[in-house]
Formats: sequence, structure tokens, C-alpha cells
Amino acid sequence: MQRSIFTLITLIVLFVSIPSLTIAQEQLARPTGEIILTVTGAINQTNAPGKAEFDLAMLQALGVQQRRRTTPWTDGIQEFDGVLMRDVMKAVGANGKEVLALALNDYAVTIPLDDFTRYPILLAFAANGKALTRRDKGPLWIIYPTDEFPETKTAAHVARSVWQLHRIEVR
Repeated sequence: MQRSIFTLITLIVLFVSIPSLTIAQEQLARPTGEIILTVTGAINQTNAPGKAEFDLAMLQALGVQQRRRTTPWTDGIQEFDGVLMRDVMKAVGANGKEVLALALNDYAVTIPLDDFTRYPILLAFAANGKALTRRDKGPLWIIYPTDEFPETKTAAHVARSVWQLHRIEVR
């Protein structure tokens, strides 16, 4: 009888502790460089109280993509380096329906979260081999794939192409 109680208690402790060990292992690393993106709201993975902060190296670790795209604000085809927004959302464990994207100049727009799974939306940090600065829409710029997906050439999608992005709130 005592042995079965001991076994039961041991199993309960294991089942309770294993998920918390897994969560601890999946937490985001802390940024060591300048924080260029903060994600808050309905997220499961954080590295600061109530938020996920990213420096450039952390974003690059998600997998750098190079995409040739045109935009309404640039001349001709540009080559952008960045990460896919779906990968950023996956990294933070986003579980909402939409995001509020906020720019340094206080511009804000709501973007459906499923846009990031439906389209290869780029969070660009460089254009034509040069880091984006505040003067040229940086440090981060959400860029829709309007050339690949003509249905994203609408005024609503253009409005979602936030430059000087610095914060995302998942709702």
C-alpha cells in the first residue's frame, strides 16, 4: 500500500514538473544588443516581464530571408533582408487574432494575425545590403509580398506595411 502511494506521488510530481521544465527550456534568450523590437500581449514566450524583446542578432537567428520586392515608397525592385513575420510570431508563441503594429512616429495599424501565415510577410532590417536606418524606414519595416500576391495590393494591405516598427501588441 505504501509503495503504491509512493509511486503515485512520484508520478504526480513528474507530470507536474515536466511541463514546467519544457517551458523553461523554450524561453527566449535575453537580448545582448540594442532592443529594436518589443512584442507584448497574448504571447507565451517572454524574456522580460510581460514581453519579448529582440535585438538584431535574435531576429537574425530566426532565419534571414532575402526577398526581392517592390513597394509604393521605393523605385524599382529592391532586395530586402529580414525574417518572416510568421517566424517572429512563432518565436513568441502568439495566440491572438490580430496584432497592433506601432511605429516610432506613433503610427499604428491593426493586422490580422492570419496574414502572417497566409503570406510570406517580411520584417525587413536591410535593403540592398545596407541596414535600414530611421531615415530610410528602419530599423524594421513590415513588407507585404505584393508582387507575388496581387491580392495584397489593396489600400488596407499598403496601410499595414509599417516602417520604423518598434513594437507589436498581440491581441
